[in-house]
Amino acid sequence: MSYRFSTQYLRALAFSISFLSSITCFSQTTDSIIDNIKEKQKDAISGRIGLTNNGISLVPSFSLGDPAILFDLKFGRKRFTIEPDIRFSLKAKPWSFLFWLRYQAIQKEKFSLRIGAHPGFNFRTVPIIANGIEKDVIETRRFLAGELAPTYAVAKNVRLGMYYLYSRGLDDSAKNTHFMVLNSTFTSVKLFDQVYAVVSPQVYYLNQDALDGFYAVGFISVGKKDFPISLSAIFNKAIDTQILPEKDFVWNVSLVYSFN
Repeated sequence: MSYRFSTQYLRALAFSISFLSSITCFSQTTDSIIDNIKEKQKDAISGRIGLTNNGISLVPSFSLGDPAILFDLKFGRKRFTIEPDIRFSLKAKPWSFLFWLRYQAIQKEKFSLRIGAHPGFNFRTVPIIANGIEKDVIETRRFLAGELAPTYAVAKNVRLGMYYLYSRGLDDSAKNTHFMVLNSTFTSVKLFDQVYAVVSPQVYYLNQDALDGFYAVGFISVGKKDFPISLSAIFNKAIDTQILPEKDFVWNVSLVYSFN
């Protein structure tokens, strides 16, 4: 009787240990899966929020002329991403909304090629007269655009590339815009201990319907390693242009918060 009880007890104990081990393993596996999903969701969302003294457009010769807040967001992983580019003046008026769909067609060690397209909306304030009273309203202008961006790495921290954008205006604005850029980018330029800069000098050609122009622009960003806040600036100079009204020199400074 005692031997039988001991055998049953040992079997029950072994079964309990096995069952508890299975639950523990399942729980750990479930936790691992959940953590993996959370990590992928976190990696799939990134972006930047910038506060600037002068909102400058994707085409640097165009600027808002007023302080602005910029939201550059990115959703997706690997090759395909959705990237809203939302810009407001600090008076809470919308400036431009771009909804990029981008695809990394080629991603090699040295060479990469990105293609993209977006519907876009540009906003401006215009005066109207309604019931004999003059007031300002926000007018929306729509356009469609596509881009092509090849890049070649000539060294670890040096890239050369070009950028081409075609935009088709759908309302009372330039019907055909061609924006062609030759660019270079120098990353991880060490300034001080843990403080680095990214510098990108560029030249570009802009054609809007029957008018065109040549420009030079420089982008610089300074930040601390593993710190989300950085300082950036843009300096744009017209070389020879027919596009009016235009400012000969446009610049800004931005405080940028980056996440993921």
